[in-house]
Amino acid sequence: MAGIIARKNQEKLAESLYKNTNFSKQEVLNLLTMFSEEVKPKDKMDRTAFREILRTKFSMTDDMLMDRVFRAFDKDTDSFIRMEDWVMGLSDFLRGNLDKRTEFCFNVYDLNGDSFISKEEIIQLLKNTIVKQSTEEEPDEGVRDLCDIALRITDDDSDNKLSLKDFKAAVNRNTLLLEIFGQCLPNQDDIDKFLEEIKDEKENQAKGPSSYKPRKT
Repeated sequence: MAGIIARKNQEKLAESLYKNTNFSKQEVLNLLTMFSEEVKPKDKMDRTAFREILRTKFSMTDDMLMDRVFRAFDKDTDSFIRMEDWVMGLSDFLRGNLDKRTEFCFNVYDLNGDSFISKEEIIQLLKNTIVKQSTEEEPDEGVRDLCDIALRITDDDSDNKLSLKDFKAAVNRNTLLLEIFGQCLPNQDDIDKFLEEIKDEKENQAKGPSSYKPRKT
């Protein structure tokens, strides 16, 4: 009985969510089932579980950026991801248009949430990525040089910080700048594999049970 009630609740939630996403209703149902499998017996996902999904399904390994992606999904900032956060976040993460993906990356890079990416934040982001790969004993000077280069090509008003408007303009000029400060989106191969897991096998069916089948790893 509890299982039947849970499925009906998921169907109602899928109905209310899918029209505001880039998923079909069946795909949303499958995402909700996947979420339930990942968090059971709980009803919310903590940071550790979410980071494991980023690592195993989306090949992400940078602890700092994975934490920032978690925060981008956690809209109410309660340190947990709930079903609605999961579906809405994945909609932009996997199928968002360039504008949505640009906003997502900007929010990841805006470390203190003040609606700007400051020079200090850029240095922190670049240092986090470059120092791990550097063989130099003093890589800080190289990081600052790269920060200056990054600002020259993205900071249109030369105020040593990036607004969302600056960042969008730069990405529209060159989409390679989308993840200029580190990976925060999955690669296409991982996207395709994940979408295959939640594939809508009941397209055009008004309502039906989840067809989600976990991918073997």
